[in-house]
Amino acid sequence: MFDGTPGKEVLDLKEVQWQRLSTSVYENKSLKKTQDIAKALKEINADIVMFCEVGGFESLKNFNQLFMDDVYSPCLIEGNSERNIDVGFLIRKNLNFYFDLQSNKNRPINYLYPHERQSLLTGYPVKGGITTSHKFSRDVAELRLFTTDKEKPFLIILLAHLKSRLDPDRIDPNGFERRQAEMRTLLEIYNELTHVHPELPIVVAGDFNGNASLQNTDEEFKGLYATTQLKDVLEVSALPQEARATFYQVRNGARAEGRQIDFAFINPQLAPLIKAGSAHVHRYKDEFGMAHDIPKSMDAKLSLPSDHYPVVFEIENLKIK
Repeated sequence: MFDGTPGKEVLDLKEVQWQRLSTSVYENKSLKKTQDIAKALKEINADIVMFCEVGGFESLKNFNQLFMDDVYSPCLIEGNSERNIDVGFLIRKNLNFYFDLQSNKNRPINYLYPHERQSLLTGYPVKGGITTSHKFSRDVAELRLFTTDKEKPFLIILLAHLKSRLDPDRIDPNGFERRQAEMRTLLEIYNELTHVHPELPIVVAGDFNGNASLQNTDEEFKGLYATTQLKDVLEVSALPQEARATFYQVRNGARAEGRQIDFAFINPQLAPLIKAGSAHVHRYKDEFGMAHDIPKSMDAKLSLPSDHYPVVFEIENLKIK
Protein backbone atom coordinates (compact mmCIF):
# COMPACT_ATOMS: atom_id res chain seq x y z
CA MET A 1 0.00 0.00 0.00
CA PHE A 2 1.38 3.35 -1.03
CA ASP A 3 0.57 7.05 -0.89
CA GLY A 4 -0.36 6.95 -4.56
CA THR A 5 0.93 4.34 -6.98
CA PRO A 6 4.68 4.76 -7.52
CA GLY A 7 6.40 4.36 -10.85
CA LYS A 8 8.33 1.31 -11.98
CA GLU A 9 11.55 2.85 -10.74
CA VAL A 10 10.69 1.45 -7.28
CA LEU A 11 11.34 -2.05 -8.63
CA ASP A 12 15.06 -1.23 -8.51
CA LEU A 13 15.02 -0.21 -4.85
CA LYS A 14 16.74 -2.09 -2.07
CA GLU A 15 14.47 -4.01 0.29
CA VAL A 16 14.70 -1.48 3.13
CA GLN A 17 13.75 1.33 0.74
CA TRP A 18 10.87 -0.74 -0.65
CA GLN A 19 9.48 -1.26 2.84
CA ARG A 20 9.65 2.46 3.61
CA LEU A 21 7.16 3.11 0.80
CA SER A 22 4.38 1.32 2.68
CA THR A 23 1.64 3.42 4.27
CA SER A 24 0.07 0.37 5.91
CA VAL A 25 0.54 -0.95 9.44
CA TYR A 26 1.57 -4.18 7.69
CA GLU A 27 4.89 -4.69 5.93
CA ASN A 28 4.90 -4.97 2.17
CA LYS A 29 5.56 -8.44 0.83
CA SER A 30 9.28 -8.47 0.08
CA LEU A 31 10.20 -6.96 -3.26
CA LYS A 32 12.02 -10.09 -4.48
CA LYS A 33 9.17 -12.43 -3.51
CA THR A 34 6.65 -10.16 -5.19
CA GLN A 35 8.76 -10.09 -8.33
CA ASP A 36 9.05 -13.89 -8.22
CA ILE A 37 5.27 -14.24 -7.86
CA ALA A 38 4.86 -12.04 -10.93
CA LYS A 39 7.46 -14.08 -12.79
CA ALA A 40 5.56 -17.30 -12.04
CA LEU A 41 2.24 -15.78 -13.12
CA LYS A 42 3.75 -14.55 -16.37
CA GLU A 43 5.04 -18.08 -17.02
CA ILE A 44 1.57 -19.48 -16.38
CA ASN A 45 0.00 -16.73 -18.51
CA ALA A 46 -3.55 -17.33 -17.31
CA ASP A 47 -6.62 -15.37 -18.40
CA ILE A 48 -8.04 -15.59 -14.86
CA VAL A 49 -5.87 -15.72 -11.74
CA MET A 50 -7.47 -16.68 -8.40
CA PHE A 51 -5.75 -15.40 -5.24
CA CYS A 52 -5.97 -16.14 -1.54
CA GLU A 53 -4.44 -13.97 1.18
CA VAL A 54 -4.52 -10.64 -0.68
CA GLY A 55 -4.10 -7.47 1.38
CA GLY A 56 -7.17 -5.77 -0.10
CA PHE A 57 -8.16 -4.24 -3.43
CA GLU A 58 -5.48 -1.55 -3.37
CA SER A 59 -2.78 -4.17 -2.88
CA LEU A 60 -4.09 -6.22 -5.83
CA LYS A 61 -4.37 -3.10 -8.00
CA ASN A 62 -0.82 -1.99 -7.22
CA PHE A 63 0.53 -5.50 -7.85
CA ASN A 64 -1.15 -5.56 -11.27
CA GLN A 65 0.14 -2.12 -12.25
CA LEU A 66 3.68 -2.45 -10.94
CA PHE A 67 4.48 -6.10 -11.52
CA MET A 68 2.02 -7.48 -14.12
CA ASP A 69 2.28 -4.67 -16.71
CA ASP A 70 -1.35 -3.68 -16.02
CA VAL A 71 -2.67 -6.39 -18.35
CA TYR A 72 -5.36 -7.49 -15.88
CA SER A 73 -8.38 -5.99 -14.17
CA PRO A 74 -8.23 -6.44 -10.37
CA CYS A 75 -11.43 -7.78 -8.85
CA LEU A 76 -11.91 -8.04 -5.08
CA ILE A 77 -14.52 -7.41 -2.38
CA GLU A 78 -13.16 -7.11 1.15
CA GLY A 79 -14.22 -10.09 3.26
CA ASN A 80 -14.46 -10.91 6.95
CA SER A 81 -10.80 -11.66 7.68
CA GLU A 82 -9.45 -10.29 10.94
CA ARG A 83 -5.95 -10.65 9.46
CA ASN A 84 -6.61 -8.55 6.33
CA ILE A 85 -6.31 -11.51 3.97
CA ASP A 86 -8.92 -11.54 1.21
CA VAL A 87 -9.75 -13.60 -1.86
CA GLY A 88 -9.66 -11.91 -5.25
CA PHE A 89 -9.07 -12.21 -8.98
CA LEU A 90 -7.01 -10.78 -11.79
CA ILE A 91 -8.94 -10.99 -15.08
CA ARG A 92 -7.17 -10.33 -18.37
CA LYS A 93 -8.32 -7.18 -20.12
CA ASN A 94 -9.93 -7.09 -23.56
CA LEU A 95 -11.50 -10.54 -23.40
CA ASN A 96 -14.80 -11.05 -25.23
CA PHE A 97 -16.97 -11.16 -22.12
CA TYR A 98 -17.84 -9.24 -18.96
CA PHE A 99 -17.58 -10.23 -15.32
CA ASP A 100 -19.52 -9.59 -12.14
CA LEU A 101 -18.31 -10.30 -8.60
CA GLN A 102 -20.65 -11.10 -5.70
CA SER A 103 -19.83 -11.73 -2.06
CA ASN A 104 -21.17 -14.28 0.41
CA LYS A 105 -19.42 -12.71 3.40
CA ASN A 106 -22.70 -11.88 5.15
CA ARG A 107 -24.16 -15.35 4.76
CA PRO A 108 -24.53 -17.26 8.06
CA ILE A 109 -22.71 -20.60 8.20
CA ASN A 110 -25.17 -21.99 10.79
CA TYR A 111 -22.48 -22.49 13.39
CA LEU A 112 -21.73 -21.47 16.96
CA TYR A 113 -18.67 -22.50 18.96
CA PRO A 114 -19.20 -25.09 21.73
CA HIS A 115 -18.98 -22.51 24.53
CA GLU A 116 -21.54 -20.32 22.75
CA ARG A 117 -23.94 -23.23 22.36
CA GLN A 118 -23.46 -24.11 26.03
CA SER A 119 -24.15 -20.52 27.13
CA LEU A 120 -27.41 -20.47 25.15
CA LEU A 121 -28.50 -23.79 26.66
CA THR A 122 -27.87 -22.61 30.20
CA GLY A 123 -29.21 -19.09 29.77
CA TYR A 124 -25.88 -17.35 30.32
CA PRO A 125 -24.83 -14.32 28.24
CA VAL A 126 -22.85 -15.37 25.17
CA LYS A 127 -19.32 -13.97 25.13
CA GLY A 128 -18.97 -11.78 22.05
CA GLY A 129 -22.73 -11.46 21.66
CA ILE A 130 -23.12 -13.83 18.69
CA THR A 131 -26.25 -15.89 19.36
CA THR A 132 -27.34 -17.11 15.91
CA SER A 133 -24.39 -17.96 13.67
CA HIS A 134 -20.90 -16.98 12.63
CA LYS A 135 -20.06 -16.12 9.03
CA PHE A 136 -17.22 -17.17 6.73
CA SER A 137 -13.76 -16.50 8.14
CA ARG A 138 -12.97 -14.75 4.86
CA ASP A 139 -15.54 -15.07 2.08
CA VAL A 140 -16.78 -17.18 -0.80
CA ALA A 141 -16.36 -14.85 -3.76
CA GLU A 142 -18.71 -15.62 -6.66
CA LEU A 143 -17.36 -14.59 -10.06
CA ARG A 144 -19.82 -14.70 -12.97
CA LEU A 145 -18.65 -14.50 -16.57
CA PHE A 146 -21.26 -13.39 -19.11
CA THR A 147 -21.75 -11.63 -22.45
CA THR A 148 -25.03 -9.71 -22.13
CA ASP A 149 -26.86 -10.67 -18.91
CA LYS A 150 -25.09 -11.38 -15.61
CA GLU A 151 -28.06 -13.54 -14.60
CA LYS A 152 -27.21 -15.79 -17.57
CA PRO A 153 -23.51 -16.53 -17.10
CA PHE A 154 -21.56 -19.07 -19.14
CA LEU A 155 -19.19 -19.85 -16.25
CA ILE A 156 -19.22 -19.33 -12.47
CA ILE A 157 -16.20 -19.53 -10.17
CA LEU A 158 -16.60 -19.84 -6.40
CA LEU A 159 -13.36 -18.87 -4.66
CA ALA A 160 -12.98 -19.71 -0.97
CA HIS A 161 -10.37 -19.60 1.76
CA LEU A 162 -11.68 -21.84 4.52
CA LYS A 163 -10.88 -21.57 8.21
CA SER A 164 -7.27 -22.38 9.01
CA ARG A 165 -6.06 -24.82 11.65
CA LEU A 166 -5.10 -21.95 13.93
CA ASP A 167 -7.01 -21.95 17.22
CA PRO A 168 -5.41 -19.24 19.39
CA ASP A 169 -8.44 -19.00 21.70
CA ARG A 170 -8.51 -22.79 22.26
CA ILE A 171 -12.21 -23.07 21.47
CA ASP A 172 -12.15 -25.29 18.36
CA PRO A 173 -9.19 -27.69 18.10
CA ASN A 174 -7.47 -27.27 14.71
CA GLY A 175 -10.38 -25.09 13.58
CA PHE A 176 -12.22 -28.29 12.65
CA GLU A 177 -15.82 -27.39 13.48
CA ARG A 178 -15.64 -23.91 11.96
CA ARG A 179 -13.98 -25.22 8.79
CA GLN A 180 -16.56 -28.00 8.54
CA ALA A 181 -19.39 -25.48 8.83
CA GLU A 182 -17.81 -23.24 6.21
CA MET A 183 -17.40 -26.19 3.84
CA ARG A 184 -21.01 -27.22 4.37
CA THR A 185 -22.19 -23.68 3.56
CA LEU A 186 -19.91 -23.50 0.51
CA LEU A 187 -21.59 -26.66 -0.81
CA GLU A 188 -25.01 -25.14 -0.11
CA ILE A 189 -24.07 -22.16 -2.28
CA TYR A 190 -22.85 -24.50 -5.03
CA ASN A 191 -26.01 -26.63 -4.89
CA GLU A 192 -28.21 -23.53 -5.05
CA LEU A 193 -26.36 -22.42 -8.19
CA THR A 194 -26.72 -25.82 -9.84
CA HIS A 195 -30.46 -25.73 -9.11
CA VAL A 196 -30.80 -22.39 -10.92
CA HIS A 197 -28.22 -23.21 -13.64
CA PRO A 198 -28.30 -27.01 -14.08
CA GLU A 199 -26.24 -27.04 -17.29
CA LEU A 200 -23.68 -24.41 -16.30
CA PRO A 201 -19.95 -25.15 -15.91
CA ILE A 202 -18.85 -24.27 -12.37
CA VAL A 203 -15.48 -24.14 -10.59
CA VAL A 204 -15.17 -24.34 -6.79
CA ALA A 205 -11.61 -23.39 -5.87
CA GLY A 206 -9.34 -22.05 -3.18
CA ASP A 207 -7.32 -22.82 -0.07
CA PHE A 208 -9.25 -25.48 1.85
CA ASN A 209 -6.70 -25.82 4.66
CA GLY A 210 -7.03 -29.59 4.66
CA ASN A 211 -7.14 -32.72 2.55
CA ALA A 212 -10.28 -32.48 0.41
CA SER A 213 -8.96 -34.95 -2.17
CA LEU A 214 -10.62 -38.25 -2.98
CA GLN A 215 -7.93 -40.22 -1.14
CA ASN A 216 -7.92 -40.18 2.68
CA THR A 217 -10.39 -37.29 2.72
CA ASP A 218 -10.43 -35.28 5.93
CA GLU A 219 -13.72 -35.61 7.80
CA GLU A 220 -14.87 -32.04 7.22
CA PHE A 221 -14.79 -32.49 3.42
CA LYS A 222 -16.56 -35.83 3.06
CA GLY A 223 -19.88 -34.08 2.36
CA LEU A 224 -18.40 -32.83 -0.89
CA TYR A 225 -18.40 -36.34 -2.30
CA ALA A 226 -21.65 -37.34 -0.62
CA THR A 227 -23.76 -34.41 -1.86
CA THR A 228 -22.18 -33.24 -5.13
CA GLN A 229 -20.54 -34.54 -8.31
CA LEU A 230 -17.62 -32.15 -8.00
CA LYS A 231 -14.17 -33.57 -8.72
CA ASP A 232 -10.67 -32.22 -8.19
CA VAL A 233 -9.30 -31.11 -11.56
CA LEU A 234 -6.03 -32.89 -10.77
CA GLU A 235 -7.98 -36.10 -10.12
CA VAL A 236 -9.91 -35.72 -13.37
CA SER A 237 -6.62 -35.24 -15.17
CA ALA A 238 -5.10 -38.32 -13.45
CA LEU A 239 -2.10 -36.37 -12.18
CA PRO A 240 0.16 -38.66 -10.09
CA GLN A 241 -0.32 -38.27 -6.34
CA GLU A 242 3.28 -37.20 -5.80
CA ALA A 243 2.80 -34.30 -8.21
CA ARG A 244 -0.26 -32.86 -6.45
CA ALA A 245 1.31 -31.29 -3.36
CA THR A 246 0.53 -27.58 -3.06
CA PHE A 247 2.04 -27.10 0.41
CA TYR A 248 5.03 -28.59 2.21
CA GLN A 249 5.27 -29.00 5.97
CA VAL A 250 8.93 -28.96 6.98
CA ARG A 251 9.75 -31.55 9.64
CA ASN A 252 12.81 -32.11 11.80
CA GLY A 253 15.67 -33.97 10.18
CA ALA A 254 15.48 -32.32 6.75
CA ARG A 255 12.14 -33.97 5.95
CA ALA A 256 9.28 -32.36 4.07
CA GLU A 257 5.71 -33.63 4.01
CA GLY A 258 3.87 -32.59 0.86
CA ARG A 259 0.11 -32.14 1.02
CA GLN A 260 -2.54 -30.88 -1.32
CA ILE A 261 -4.64 -28.30 0.48
CA ASP A 262 -5.41 -26.04 -2.50
CA PHE A 263 -8.02 -27.27 -4.94
CA ALA A 264 -9.99 -26.50 -8.07
CA PHE A 265 -13.10 -28.65 -8.14
CA ILE A 266 -15.08 -28.84 -11.36
CA ASN A 267 -18.61 -30.08 -12.06
CA PRO A 268 -19.52 -32.72 -14.70
CA GLN A 269 -20.42 -30.00 -17.23
CA LEU A 270 -16.88 -28.62 -17.07
CA ALA A 271 -14.84 -31.83 -16.81
CA PRO A 272 -14.91 -32.64 -20.57
CA LEU A 273 -13.61 -29.13 -21.33
CA ILE A 274 -10.34 -29.47 -19.42
CA LYS A 275 -7.52 -29.52 -21.95
CA ALA A 276 -5.63 -32.80 -21.78
CA GLY A 277 -2.30 -32.48 -19.99
CA SER A 278 -2.92 -28.91 -18.86
CA ALA A 279 -3.71 -29.49 -15.18
CA HIS A 280 -0.68 -29.32 -12.93
CA VAL A 281 0.84 -27.75 -9.84
CA HIS A 282 3.26 -25.04 -10.91
CA ARG A 283 6.73 -25.16 -9.36
CA TYR A 284 8.66 -21.96 -8.75
CA LYS A 285 11.89 -21.58 -10.69
CA ASP A 286 15.28 -20.09 -9.90
CA GLU A 287 17.15 -17.46 -11.91
CA PHE A 288 18.35 -20.18 -14.30
CA GLY A 289 14.83 -21.42 -15.05
CA MET A 290 15.24 -24.61 -13.02
CA ALA A 291 12.49 -25.70 -10.64
CA HIS A 292 13.36 -25.22 -6.98
CA ASP A 293 13.83 -28.41 -4.98
CA ILE A 294 11.22 -29.39 -2.43
CA PRO A 295 12.00 -27.25 0.65
CA LYS A 296 13.52 -29.40 3.39
CA SER A 297 14.34 -26.59 5.81
CA MET A 298 12.52 -23.49 6.99
CA ASP A 299 15.15 -21.31 5.34
CA ALA A 300 14.51 -23.00 1.99
CA LYS A 301 10.75 -22.71 2.45
CA LEU A 302 10.94 -19.03 3.42
CA SER A 303 13.05 -18.25 0.36
CA LEU A 304 10.20 -19.26 -1.98
CA PRO A 305 7.78 -16.62 -3.31
CA SER A 306 4.93 -18.29 -1.41
CA ASP A 307 4.47 -21.30 0.84
CA HIS A 308 1.66 -22.45 -1.50
CA TYR A 309 2.07 -23.59 -5.11
CA PRO A 310 -0.42 -22.56 -7.83
CA VAL A 311 -2.91 -25.05 -9.27
CA VAL A 312 -3.12 -24.50 -13.04
CA PHE A 313 -5.54 -25.81 -15.65
CA GLU A 314 -6.85 -24.81 -19.07
CA ILE A 315 -10.44 -24.83 -20.33
CA GLU A 316 -11.04 -25.26 -24.06
CA ASN A 317 -14.16 -25.17 -26.26
CA LEU A 318 -16.13 -23.32 -23.59
CA LYS A 319 -19.30 -21.89 -25.12
CA ILE A 320 -19.21 -18.14 -24.48
CA LYS A 321 -22.78 -16.96 -24.87
